[in-house]
Amino acid sequence: MSIEKKAMQRIEKEFKDMTSKDSLYSIGRDSNNLFKWNAMIQGPEGTPYAGGMFSIDIKFPKNYPFTAPKFAFKTRIYHPNINSEGSICLDILKDKWSPPLTVLLSITSLLADPNPDDPLVGEMESSSK
Repeated sequence: MSIEKKAMQRIEKEFKDMTSKDSLYSIGRDSNNLFKWNAMIQGPEGTPYAGGMFSIDIKFPKNYPFTAPKFAFKTRIYHPNINSEGSICLDILKDKWSPPLTVLLSITSLLADPNPDDPLVGEMESSSK
């Protein structure tokens, strides 16, 4: 079985898991390209983002899950690890990626617990001192 076929199987499984009635996410995907999704994530309770809905574009590489997907927030958000273009600074999306990870859950956790030690938006770091 080809790597791309395995990626498609994994993406399909994750899509089913994230569109179940118990999911915290709303997921849509490009009908012409299963490797492109749009996710809506609810802001975690007890955070400044509670009550918010955040749109994120997701692009899966052809060798997923061995390489992390690419994420971009489409909803503007004020967060030290997310810049104005929607890029996310999260170690698991770079050098700490491993196939068993659930990335949307990790992004939800990032909203609840920002990482000021690895800021993407430097002016927030300096303004918080």
